Amino acid sequence: MPDKAKLRQTLIDNLDKTISQVNAALRGENLTGLEATLTRLGRGGHLPHWYQALKEEHNLPNLDGKTVGSVLEMLLVAVLENHTLQESGIKELRVNPARGVDIPDLDLGVKSPSTNYCTSEPFFTAYERLLGNEYDALVMLTDYQEAKIRPPLQIQIKQWRYLRGTEIADSSLCAIARSTRELLLEENEAWVKKVFRFLAYVNQSDWRAKYLLKMLPHIHDEAAITHLVSMAELDFNRQNVARSRRMAELLPEDDLIAIQQILDIAPLKLGVIDAADNWVNETQKEAGRYPNENEWNRLINGPLDGKIGMSFALQWRYNFGRIFGVDTD
Repeated sequence: MPDKAKLRQTLIDNLDKTISQVNAALRGENLTGLEATLTRLGRGGHLPHWYQALKEEHNLPNLDGKTVGSVLEMLLVAVLENHTLQESGIKELRVNPARGVDIPDLDLGVKSPSTNYCTSEPFFTAYERLLGNEYDALVMLTDYQEAKIRPPLQIQIKQWRYLRGTEIADSSLCAIARSTRELLLEENEAWVKKVFRFLAYVNQSDWRAKYLLKMLPHIHDEAAITHLVSMAELDFNRQNVARSRRMAELLPEDDLIAIQQILDIAPLKLGVIDAADNWVNETQKEAGRYPNENEWNRLINGPLDGKIGMSFALQWRYNFGRIFGVDTD
């Protein structure tokens, strides 16, 4: 079996050409040379149900987004086997998304968001938000959202990016984590663990958490922290006036008190860190664990170079807008 890293590098070196060939296949071109692979990957050892329409009519049947992702994955594997990696000594590539990596023979994930830029992914640990994934990923942005309202279904990959495993993490949270690590690690390791835990579990739609998150990049600037506390007081009052008018649930007074109490602690950076830690304890209960030894070693030694947006709702919601120059958060 050829070295997986070398195979991935071959793909990276030939990525534009590979995507061009997948796009040609999506137009129903040059499919004959891919038939053997598609037959092997098809259910029951038969060509996929969508193949004939693609070859003869140059479009796909009416498919949902998940099925379109499977089509892209199969065509990508067929192009890799018969073109990109043909001279690399690999005969067949397995496709097995149920095991956590889409193409295990390359240790490579395949993501195919359309122009909502999002995909849902399995959740394993909150620290993935900072550490990223065990596997690299090829992200292929399609025009499915536009194409599905203009039948027959004709799809193309419009943009693509290759992401290293550590880059499949939240870019904004990783930036704060890197700054915290640089500023605080030699001063107090326990403080850094508390900040990392908060960043892993933070709900950015929570009012109190949002203001704590704003303070963390200014952890050594007491004037900035004081100003943000004042801003929080004004915003709290504005929010509750607006909520009262529409008869919505008010923000709890305890949230404001927790922010104000930061100013009672010296130094103020400790007030922010303790407030962040208390937020995790109150909202996550026993689920909000500190990083284990493996995660901690990766947090203090890893690149923390996330490039996407990540939020949690039963599964991870990956937002790839940032890597394509669109901030949709």
